[in-house]
Amino acid sequence: MKNIVVAITGASGSIYAKNLLEKLSLLKKQWDQLSVVMTDNSKQVWETELGNDQYKSLPVKFYSTKDFLAPFASGSGQYDTMIIIPCSMGTLGRIAGGFSNDLITRAADVILKERRKLICVIRDTPYNLIHIRNMETVTLAGGIICPASPSFYSQPKTLDELAATVTDRVLDLAGLDIKTFRWGGN
Repeated sequence: MKNIVVAITGASGSIYAKNLLEKLSLLKKQWDQLSVVMTDNSKQVWETELGNDQYKSLPVKFYSTKDFLAPFASGSGQYDTMIIIPCSMGTLGRIAGGFSNDLITRAADVILKERRKLICVIRDTPYNLIHIRNMETVTLAGGIICPASPSFYSQPKTLDELAATVTDRVLDLAGLDIKTFRWGGN
């Protein structure tokens, strides 16, 4: 059973966070703890992009970005997976620089120091050299950079299906057993 923390930052791409949380709620038998941290900016972006505040009704435990008593703020909390979706370049830069100035960056620092799985779903584009170097730094520290680049070979028909091509990949990276389109599969 996994202990998973999902962090949602203010980058564009709330559909990815929504899709991931919906899928994780359907995979309850594969995780023990599911915790969520949302920045204030992410709430505003969610409401702007998705036209709702449905994040408030999700059946998950929410933590404030200032709550350093959250179990995943320490390695002894035994959270084994952190997914930052979408991951802003500012958040990525703070992680790469070792700045633990909020719960998201502290939790990422903990995940990396404990050699656990950190998945950063970056959405910004294009990249400048600072972004590329920060991605390199986080990768060298053990994190996974997973750009929110949807695939089209499954012929998605809706925005949710298109977003799922990214979130299903993230769930695969997190080690969860999911049913999804597989290249060369039936």
